[in-house]
Amino acid sequence: MTTSTALPKQYDPSEVEPRWLRFWLENGFFHADETSPTVPYSITLPPPNVTGSLHIGHALGSTMQDILIRWKRMQGFNAMWMPGIDHASIAVHVLLEKDLKRRENKTRFELGREEFLRKAWAWKEKSGNRISEQEKLMGFSLDWPRERFTMDEASNKAVLEAFVRLYEEGLIFRAKRMINWDPSSETVVSDLEVDTVEEKGHLWEIKYPFVDGSGAIVVATTRPETMLGDTAVAVNPADARYSGVHGKHVTLPLTGRTIPIVADPWPDPEFGSGAVKVTPAHDPNDYEIGQRHGLEAIQVIDAKGRICAPAPEKYIGMTVEQARKAVVADLEAGGFLGEVKDYKVPRGRSQRSGAVIEPMLMDQWWVKAGPLAEKAAAAVETGKTKFVPELWTKTYMHWMTNIRDWCISRQLWWGHRIPAWYCACGTTIVSRDVPKECGTCGKAELKQDEDVLDTWFSSALWPFSTLGWPEKTRALSTFYPNNVLVTGPDIIFFWVARMMMMGLHFMGKVPFKTVYLTSIVTDENGDKMSKMKGNVIDPLDVVYGATLDALLARADAENAPEAAVKTIKKNFGKGIPAMGADALRFALAALNTSGRYIRLSIDRVEGYRNFINKLWNASRFALMNLDGYDPERFEAQLSTSAGRQALGMPERWILSRLQAVAAEVDTALEAFRFSDAANAIYHFVWHELCDWYIELAKPHLHQTEDLHQDPARAARRHVVQGVLATALETTMRLLHPFAPYVTEEIWQKLPKPPQLPGSLMITVFPRKDASFVDAASEAEMKLVQDVAVGCRMLKATYGIEPAKTVPVAIRATGDRRDMLARFVDAIERTARVKLQLGTDGVDLSRPAGKEVINSEVEIVMPLGQIDAVAEQARIKKDIGKADKEIAGLEKKLGNADFLARAPEDVVAEQRARLEEEKARKHRLEDALATLGTIQ
Repeated sequence: MTTSTALPKQYDPSEVEPRWLRFWLENGFFHADETSPTVPYSITLPPPNVTGSLHIGHALGSTMQDILIRWKRMQGFNAMWMPGIDHASIAVHVLLEKDLKRRENKTRFELGREEFLRKAWAWKEKSGNRISEQEKLMGFSLDWPRERFTMDEASNKAVLEAFVRLYEEGLIFRAKRMINWDPSSETVVSDLEVDTVEEKGHLWEIKYPFVDGSGAIVVATTRPETMLGDTAVAVNPADARYSGVHGKHVTLPLTGRTIPIVADPWPDPEFGSGAVKVTPAHDPNDYEIGQRHGLEAIQVIDAKGRICAPAPEKYIGMTVEQARKAVVADLEAGGFLGEVKDYKVPRGRSQRSGAVIEPMLMDQWWVKAGPLAEKAAAAVETGKTKFVPELWTKTYMHWMTNIRDWCISRQLWWGHRIPAWYCACGTTIVSRDVPKECGTCGKAELKQDEDVLDTWFSSALWPFSTLGWPEKTRALSTFYPNNVLVTGPDIIFFWVARMMMMGLHFMGKVPFKTVYLTSIVTDENGDKMSKMKGNVIDPLDVVYGATLDALLARADAENAPEAAVKTIKKNFGKGIPAMGADALRFALAALNTSGRYIRLSIDRVEGYRNFINKLWNASRFALMNLDGYDPERFEAQLSTSAGRQALGMPERWILSRLQAVAAEVDTALEAFRFSDAANAIYHFVWHELCDWYIELAKPHLHQTEDLHQDPARAARRHVVQGVLATALETTMRLLHPFAPYVTEEIWQKLPKPPQLPGSLMITVFPRKDASFVDAASEAEMKLVQDVAVGCRMLKATYGIEPAKTVPVAIRATGDRRDMLARFVDAIERTARVKLQLGTDGVDLSRPAGKEVINSEVEIVMPLGQIDAVAEQARIKKDIGKADKEIAGLEKKLGNADFLARAPEDVVAEQRARLEEEKARKHRLEDALATLGTIQ
């Protein structure tokens, strides 16, 4: 016999969460054993950048991963979730260089490589530990003893091995090609790290005089300063205006150089004058023209974004912006400037530094991507890896079939240094070990390449380097390939595609069987969250709470603009209440539909915090009424068919519904439909367990002094106790992957058989038990619910307060009448009505409100207590409001832009509201007609 332990009146996550986190960590429940014969299930955490804190995107992705890993662990899999941190090369540089400039007024070059790296490692230790602690606080059950860093010793070894092998196979090479140069960070950045934005600018027309004195050709450009490096003018051969100038030469203004006019298909006759200047060293399209026509590439912009020789001396040292103004002024003074127009210029900016990108020709290291991409594309085409949602497959395949070689060298210090050494004789040595001498000339004076590898190179190896590759470890054979990758769609190209390429090349297998791409979290208006906008929701603020003063102080420290401060005051005027990790986790899961965006607000999270409190209060009520309950005795009763048949209809109903929900959750999680799984549990707990079963159970749970004298009533009480305890215990197991803390706390206090393990997280996840499925009980209970809901709707339609008890009669036939007769008390309590079965004594000639439940059941509510005139006036107003609501919803749902931009769940919610409003209007119109018959 078990005496239950009471729960406190209110749930306090700040007390509960750290206690259970310590318990789980101390007992090693998050750790997987690679030597276990159990079927493995593995996920690798997308390593957050070492530069910052946990943001809402991390919280979303990691919550989905933790749901999967806890679910599979409870299903008996050897579940391993690999944690780690990414060194984030360029991001660390931007952050540290800004800090260095602010604190010491120095550049990294003035500080020196060794001292800069010392600061970077110190930052990593501080920030990396903070991120790991934040992940733990969220309840993420990562396998912490396995935690890795993309620049730890094992990663260094893997990166070195991968680079050398690819070089030996001819898949890594060094070549001079057009690249994107960030003059602020002074490094190459990839195409994927450049944001192209339209900015206000000008289109200048410049006259290039013909050498023979026959006039001039006019070119149009948005970058007049780069004319200092022009080596040709190009015209389209199909442009009849220029058919007579092919092969002629012009004098390049301000330089005196002579350059040719070439015929090339690139110039658009509709753009500007149809003639374009060609600067092969500073424009990717011009570079291609130069390659086709054998033009010289003259560099006139240096690594710092300043004009350099061989440009005319007067411009050398100017910034690009200064040179643009000076060149335009000199062109005007020399009579070379034509028309100047305002023009929207598509300008590339570095995602990290914000600097304007300068296209340049430079010697860099490259990965020959084509051969690697072919296998990666084929793996998806043949189903070895699938994308969820499937729509992202097309995006992946488009990029893979149009892939270009990958520039992997970066002119930075923080990162994996390229294992290449140069000899003065011109020999390049790529080696796993530091070479002692040149193999060509024998000299020992070798210099290592100063550059480091693109961060994404080491990240591309992450699924297998974290498991010990290039060594053949037991962990690698057990947990590779991973079962699933959970990440955001914004890094399909940066990371997913490159992991596919490297995994197939080095391991011969795809790195993961499924790629689940999460939605993107926006604010409640659908706007991207940004500190500059002031609409960011910090996950830890939701967990622990934050005052408005604290939010404003943080914004001030981050130099947020005034508009952001106003938004903070508007959105978080009362601060952010502490809601605990479980409320945020469950909210993210419930809102994570198959749509591309999640509109998140504090109000929406509070709604799910209320759900956690509802669960707590229901469990507290149960524990207060489980005195004398014997779980072993009840388990024995449930183990027999006769024992199950002895249960009452409400008990058979709730246990049957429990099987349906278990199956629904399991099926939804298998399909990565997190919102469906979460909402199935939500509906069951709130609308079936709490709203119905507990209400039906209350009369039977009441303890009286004479209970021992009534064996039948005592037996009934024990059955109700058992079903309530069983329903709650199973619910805790269903809900645990979503809300681990509150479920562990409640589960530990519930009376249960002694053979269960010591923690909820290592119990068995519920599965549907067909022996408890009872269609007859579900049908019977649905009728009871429909009648109660029908009574409530009738009262609402005729303006009767919910708390007021009114008489109603039920017309029912046959077994429906007998069925309802058994639950008159329940219907009366839940609907606040005085129920009469049959219409004896009811004057049916008088007007009455009616609600048809089905062909055999109808509710009749006499309207004698209604003020017909006043009620008709109210209903007419309500119909008017309904008309406005319907018109607004129809307009919104008829807007193609809304349908295209809004998340699927938002559209579905609006459609459901429209149908509800139409049904409400129909009920109001019926009521108005009924009231019109009252004399």
